Amino acid sequence: MNNRNLLYALALCCILLSLGAWVLAFFHYSAPVRQIPAAQVLPTLQPAPAADLKYAPPRPQNAPEDLREAVMLGYNIINDTAQYAPDHVGNELSCATCHLEGGTSKGSISLVGAAATYPRFSASHGTSIDLAQKVQDCFARNLNASPPAHDSPAMQGVLAYLQWISKDIPVYASLPWALPAKLDSTHKPDAAAGEKVYAEHCAACHGDAGDGSPPLWGKGAYTDGSTLHNIDTLAVYTHRFMPPEAATLTPEQALDVAAYVDAQPRPHFVPAQSPGSDKKPPQGK
Repeated sequence: MNNRNLLYALALCCILLSLGAWVLAFFHYSAPVRQIPAAQVLPTLQPAPAADLKYAPPRPQNAPEDLREAVMLGYNIINDTAQYAPDHVGNELSCATCHLEGGTSKGSISLVGAAATYPRFSASHGTSIDLAQKVQDCFARNLNASPPAHDSPAMQGVLAYLQWISKDIPVYASLPWALPAKLDSTHKPDAAAGEKVYAEHCAACHGDAGDGSPPLWGKGAYTDGSTLHNIDTLAVYTHRFMPPEAATLTPEQALDVAAYVDAQPRPHFVPAQSPGSDKKPPQGK
């Protein structure tokens, strides 16, 4: 009889302990939870201050031995595209047309730090693209040819070179030498006025019919899918760098001449059927 009472007592204790644990858990998990702002939990990634960045791209010849061959190939492709990547040039231009000295000259569109800014959103693609896709775009849209495949020696060389000259640039840093999207001007571009600017300042190099060196329109020029086929973009480039070594055009003149050049005929951009295809897209007229 005593044993039976003892068992009853133990069972009752177990039930009471279980009930107590359940009550504590109920009030603990049903209590209001204070929401902590995400900013206090996750660190905010901030671009490196522009003032802290130094423009000191490393020489391609100084790349580590295991990378040097690829880096040098990329450097040579940018400087002499027709010789080092002849299958990927469909007009009279080269990468160095816009990117002097392998893209390290401040007197042209610099490629220093470019590798640190991708992946990023591309308006022409409507989605985020990586560096290889951007390089393919440049070949297809500016050189009017099928771009190198992702796994090709040419692509791997260009990527190795771009990454090498960007090696000291923090990811997504704000590059002080990057070109703005448009000029700080409220001037409305006037193509008729731009024709006069072109005749006075540009025709000596680019030719009266835009077929000079390098050509600005016609079959030897960049396509209508190029980023330069945009008045704001071309005006920024023209104002910053043209004429070479003596950029003297006012923002208004740059906008006018950009409008004139933009209105001229050029090859039509036809996307390749598949990235890296060896088939060249149809040439525009």
